[in-house]
Amino acid sequence: MAWRWQLVTILLWLPSFWTDWSKSSRGHVLNLDSEVPLSIASKEYRAAFHFQPPQNWINDPNGPMLYNGIYHLFYQYNPYSAQWGNITWGHSKSIDLINWTPLDIALRPSDPFDRQGCWSGSVTILPGDKPVILYTGINESGHNVQNIALPKNISDPFLVEWVKPSYNPIMVAEGVDPTQFRDPSTCWLGKDGLWRTTIGAEDFERRAKALLYQSKDFVQWRSAERPLFSTNSSSMIECIDFFPVSAKWKRGLDGSSMGSKEVKHVLKMGVFDNSHDYYLIGRYSEELDVFTPENVGEDDHRMWLRYDYGSFYASKTFFDSDKRRRVLWAWSNESDTISDDIVKGWAGVLTVPRAIWLHKNGKQLMQWPVRELESLRREKIELKDVEVSKGGLIEIKGVKTSQADIEVEFELPELEKAELVHHEWKLDDAQMACNEMDASVPGSIGPFGLLILASHDLEEHTAVFFRVFKTRTDYAVLMCSDQRKSSLWPELYKPVFGGFVGMDVKEGKISLRTLIDHSVIESFGDGGRTCITARVYPKLLLSGDTHMYVFNNGSETVKIRELKAWEMGNAQIN
Repeated sequence: MAWRWQLVTILLWLPSFWTDWSKSSRGHVLNLDSEVPLSIASKEYRAAFHFQPPQNWINDPNGPMLYNGIYHLFYQYNPYSAQWGNITWGHSKSIDLINWTPLDIALRPSDPFDRQGCWSGSVTILPGDKPVILYTGINESGHNVQNIALPKNISDPFLVEWVKPSYNPIMVAEGVDPTQFRDPSTCWLGKDGLWRTTIGAEDFERRAKALLYQSKDFVQWRSAERPLFSTNSSSMIECIDFFPVSAKWKRGLDGSSMGSKEVKHVLKMGVFDNSHDYYLIGRYSEELDVFTPENVGEDDHRMWLRYDYGSFYASKTFFDSDKRRRVLWAWSNESDTISDDIVKGWAGVLTVPRAIWLHKNGKQLMQWPVRELESLRREKIELKDVEVSKGGLIEIKGVKTSQADIEVEFELPELEKAELVHHEWKLDDAQMACNEMDASVPGSIGPFGLLILASHDLEEHTAVFFRVFKTRTDYAVLMCSDQRKSSLWPELYKPVFGGFVGMDVKEGKISLRTLIDHSVIESFGDGGRTCITARVYPKLLLSGDTHMYVFNNGSETVKIRELKAWEMGNAQIN
């Protein structure tokens, strides 16, 4: 469809408008005539299609699975408060990964082996379609131990009740700090008939290890002679996920797939030091029970890739056998204060479920929201072949900009005009670069992208954008999500996130998809090669006067090759 002028307002402002973002009158943000006082505890900040319980605290997703045609999601949950603590396993079910029905809490602290909490873990489906939970408990001595839980009634399609056998715990710490030993992964079955799981740990010299445990019967477990993987670059690693990926197809693989040259493995680790999820791609040797990363030089976790460069942690995947895909979830925490959370009565959301696969280059993973999310798309607008010159703003109208799905493809100018970078950036330099070169700092090719949840004078906005640089030998694309002006609430954490997009920019185009859900912004650069999740709380959301713009603050004109934006409906969640 040709783009329609009545759907957009094009404002070619002078470049000086970029320096005026912080100036302002606040009348449009504050509804002074309203009888309801403005509060960050407003229900307007609750998500409409991201998973969260009706109230209280949520963190790590645990044990997602497909069982007898029904998706199950467990999660770390405090049933009594919006603060972290009193940790149980919440439980919900779905037939489409988007709409969820709550079930009874699956696991509560009740026994000596989990008296101080039922912490993160996984679900493995054993032969005969028998699901089993492995989870970390903290015992009465304060030590981490690994426990098992079984369905009370295997014929119950919803698996509401779970029992903990008296022979728990089934794994205890050996040669590592017993207070730093947690989060068993989904298990896989070797050709030798042994089940295996990996558990995050820290030894007494503060070195991180992905320990390996083996079992014939899923009851008696023994520690392997060597860890699956270890690193000296961090202390504790947690919430480990270990799974195979196809080097040939986008479809997912069962956790026990191995042995072929076309199968690689992904080891994902949550680094406790900075609460980021990192991953490595490599080869797993079943004979040696060792994972060997590919294309990794120095032992430095900061040089590893990340699923997401924003508010994203404790991720977990599962294999969806019906649709032959691997699906990823993660926890996105709040950016307000604990006292704010207590007043509003809830804290934490999960990212939208994402399909995940290995890029054809074999060097990184790709992510994309599951197709079922598109069922929530409502009103749609389109633009095509619109040039955005220096200082240009194009307002996107016709959809509710606080609850939307936007896909845009940009056509780039001649790359020779890109700014020259006189040093080689490392992977962990991206956030620093975004912090120094924000959307208001003019460049050559960029910054260009979206201004989201914005006021009409841009006093409040979140900028998601790209910049293209020329290096000594190639080009580098920087993707940023800048929340520093996202809200007028003073107490918020408003960071800048950034990642490099490892793409071949010589093709002359780059794409961006962004999901906006009140206080959640998830962005996917270049088809899901680089992802950034942000949590924002603009005051203007309380008045409903939100705007969205495409902008360009580079000296070179970029073109909107195509833009599609949908207003999103509400999912039925819990």
